[in-house]
Amino acid sequence: MSCMFRYSVCLCALVLVALPADGAESRKPNIIVIFCDDLGYGDLGCYGAADIRTPHLDRMAKEGMLLTDFSMVAPLCTPSRAAFMTGRYPGRMGLATGVLRPNAKTGMPVEEITLGEVAKSAGYVSGLIGKWHLGFIPGIRPLDQGFDSYFGVLHNLDHYETVFFESEGGMPVLRGDTVVERPADPSRITSLYTEEALRFIDHHRNEPFFLFISHQMPHLPFDASPAFKGRSHRGLYGDVVEELDDSTGQILDRLRTHALQQNTLVLFTSDNGPERNTPGSAGPLRGTKHTVFEGGLRVPCLAWWPETIPADRRCEEFLTALDVLPTLARICGAELPDSLVLDGLDATQLLCGEKGADSHNERTLHAVYGLNKNRLESFRSGSWKLHLTQPPQLYDLANDIGEQENLATAMPDHVHKMQEQLRRWQQEFDASLPGRN
Repeated sequence: MSCMFRYSVCLCALVLVALPADGAESRKPNIIVIFCDDLGYGDLGCYGAADIRTPHLDRMAKEGMLLTDFSMVAPLCTPSRAAFMTGRYPGRMGLATGVLRPNAKTGMPVEEITLGEVAKSAGYVSGLIGKWHLGFIPGIRPLDQGFDSYFGVLHNLDHYETVFFESEGGMPVLRGDTVVERPADPSRITSLYTEEALRFIDHHRNEPFFLFISHQMPHLPFDASPAFKGRSHRGLYGDVVEELDDSTGQILDRLRTHALQQNTLVLFTSDNGPERNTPGSAGPLRGTKHTVFEGGLRVPCLAWWPETIPADRRCEEFLTALDVLPTLARICGAELPDSLVLDGLDATQLLCGEKGADSHNERTLHAVYGLNKNRLESFRSGSWKLHLTQPPQLYDLANDIGEQENLATAMPDHVHKMQEQLRRWQQEFDASLPGRN
């Protein structure tokens, strides 16, 4: 089945059972996305980390679903976020490679339909807290892209971006388009975002809300609040992850306080794998951020929605960031334009554990990083993954999750088959771009 399709949607019957615990009037489910930056597949206890304590996320996994094969489209911030936010390959919007720096004059086009716009069209109040990294000039910031409120730092906190703000007193923290403090302090940023998230939930608890919490951590320069420093067995990096775990615990507890837990879907994930040369871990996966091996693309992903998502469930289906928008659109009851070309699939039935849900294991994923001689590219079809190197590399992820045994020489016919499949996919993709029909 092609991953490119024109999509229209109606309200899923599954969400109608998600009523407030006190039996109050039926209401659409709230949605919270918690999006970390450079968090690795092996950085959480529920994914095998033994030197970082993540009790709240481990509990979230026990009470919900742990996805073992959830992939981003690119191993880098801007293209990864563009795909997650729109359900479309970043190449459709000119963001396939590279990151946007603060002096960029382009970004995600305002014509793109974002998660915020999907939620708003279905009657939700929408908020974004944290990092944006999809365009910084007026007209393409969060408030222009479907979010009713914004609080956070639009950029990275590393030297490559903070240098642009040195003459102004440092990187700004914004509320909407207004500077509320500067410079942004990496050691305070997680607690700032957590406090803002709790205020948002308190303020909007009586209406359907969509909240996207885009953490700055554990991207370099990672740092933690004083209360968390020195607690982890993996140094400061582990302290940062433990604070992210505590932040998630506070958010889930606040939902329980307001009896919203049975009417709220919470997704927790990361934009790509861990940065190289840091204590971040991809666990059993090969590679890191900046590579198209699984360690750069496959990330932790937890889905929590008590009494709707089955508890203590492991999902081994192949899902991607492209699936988030069509899935959340269905859960929201949003109507998307028939003309909208999406690259993802609706995974609502699979997420909710419905019998007979369609398998996604035969779908494809094209990943790109870098340009020209530095270009890295892979093409995945089901459990088979082809790296477009010279000579090519072929891996069977079903039996070799660490991409250690290159089967290309032993299976030249399968390499050719996948090369042909990629060629057909590329032709279809190109034909679907504006002006190519």
